[in-house]
Amino acid sequence: MQAQPRITGTASEVLPLALPKGKKQLCELCQGAARLQCTKCRVTFYCNAEHQQDDWVGIHERICQLLVPIRTRNVLQQAGSNETEPNKVELIEICMSVGQSKLSEGKHREALPAAQCCLRYSKDVHGPRTVQMVPVYLLLAEANMGLGNLAQVTELLAQAEWAVLKSPEHSAHHRLHRSLGRLHAATGNLEAALFNFANDIYFASEEYGLDSTVACGGYFLMAGVFAKQGKIPLARSLYSKVAQTWHGHLTKLLETRAQNVQDPDRVLEPSYDEAQRVEVRDLFKSMLEFEQNYSRKDSAQVALVAHCLAMLWFLRGDSLKALGFGSTALQASQLIPNHDLTEPIQGLLLLVQSLQTEPHAGSD
Repeated sequence: MQAQPRITGTASEVLPLALPKGKKQLCELCQGAARLQCTKCRVTFYCNAEHQQDDWVGIHERICQLLVPIRTRNVLQQAGSNETEPNKVELIEICMSVGQSKLSEGKHREALPAAQCCLRYSKDVHGPRTVQMVPVYLLLAEANMGLGNLAQVTELLAQAEWAVLKSPEHSAHHRLHRSLGRLHAATGNLEAALFNFANDIYFASEEYGLDSTVACGGYFLMAGVFAKQGKIPLARSLYSKVAQTWHGHLTKLLETRAQNVQDPDRVLEPSYDEAQRVEVRDLFKSMLEFEQNYSRKDSAQVALVAHCLAMLWFLRGDSLKALGFGSTALQASQLIPNHDLTEPIQGLLLLVQSLQTEPHAGSD
């Protein structure tokens, strides 16, 4: 059972007489009548201690003091000045980053306050139906999807869809269709899910190229739907495409890494943030489990996916996991006479052993 996070923020009771006449303060998370206020910034209010805790752990600790100039009405603001606009932009960037990070860790409840705050101030800065709102709607939709709030997800995606209609950007369309596909998959509407994942792949390919790793996410999700429908050959075919595309990409990164052994952080850091690394890792783990649990195991596919995982962990600096998945890949490849991956896998294992890289603390 997950331990409750420690709270260092404090709250005190709201004093009605201290508020402007006729003004009611609302809870930061649920918009209900507030009884408590943050004692640090004194501009953020809550209906109860639980919501204060959720907000502090989710985002408020990071933005507590940043909210003060935004929410304190001064003479310049009353005169119509946009004095706080830079603060709001900074706030939006922090909330988006924190929300995405928590989602990558599977902490959907903790991501919710960051996503809600991001939405509130993004509307102020960009307007509710501009294309800049699409990533914000999708962030909040993903947090709610993880919590099972599918009605809220449907409403948020409808708003994102309206904003996307005005945008020629393929990247916005691809992200919207991916989220819609996930929603339909979660509600059991598998044909609608396939339709949206197909559109996701189309727009991602238009934006990033046919063999992009971004489009691989759509193929992976589509394969999962085919697996649910019992169409295993189709699922395996798409998983194979995903693995082959990523294998080529990781091989290039590995070659660069091998040429820069004195600089272990040089390869992945500029290309991927932590959320993306977690997503790629989970993608490969799912494909490997799918293949290993299937009665008619494909040793070539096991070797391919396990080799990808070995390269990924090596590039992250975890030699133990690289050796483990590398050994799995080698065992699978050796079941096939003259398999073309046997030599590269052996080369990776020798490279890992020669560098004797220590695993990063806290890797999983």
